Amino acid sequence: MKKFLNITLVLFAALLVFSCRNDSTDIPEDIHDHDEIEKMVVKLTNANDPTDVQTINYIGGVADGHIHAHAGDVFNVELDFQVKHDNHYDSVNGEIIQEKDEHFITFGFSGANVTVKRAANDVARTDGNKLGLKTQWTVVSATPTGKVNIKLVHAPTSVNQNSPSADNQLGSTTGGESDVDALIDLH
Repeated sequence: MKKFLNITLVLFAALLVFSCRNDSTDIPEDIHDHDEIEKMVVKLTNANDPTDVQTINYIGGVADGHIHAHAGDVFNVELDFQVKHDNHYDSVNGEIIQEKDEHFITFGFSGANVTVKRAANDVARTDGNKLGLKTQWTVVSATPTGKVNIKLVHAPTSVNQNSPSADNQLGSTTGGESDVDALIDLH
């Protein structure tokens, strides 16, 4: 009988604990599901002619155009990462900024010589490195087969915005995984 009473008390206590739990406050909510970023918008504004704006939408691994660039061009570049809800896309830049120490953006160029400077108004991580949401690109040279590779890396173990140098902040990471790994033509 004593064993039955003990089992009953344990079950009653478990029932009491779970029935009093408020699901909306006890379960942490991930700010965004990193696997669901489906779209990246790349907006390039010519620093010498603000009416010259190029917008490239990168959706599901495909860019809807290519970047037009000539030697000597300087572009202010803004990135917007988006998720799809119903029939429209919503920006998750706010969530990326909230989780700034969990993210970092790198840039790589092939068939083009482009230097990148992270903008003064870009978001800085607590380690002092800037995320890369806002940058300035200076085109030294480009070929008809040039490409830019933009990566949004989640949870890198270390980052370096000054890679390869403070004058060319393409950025590098160790560890982590790519939430976005986009390859866009640059002609």
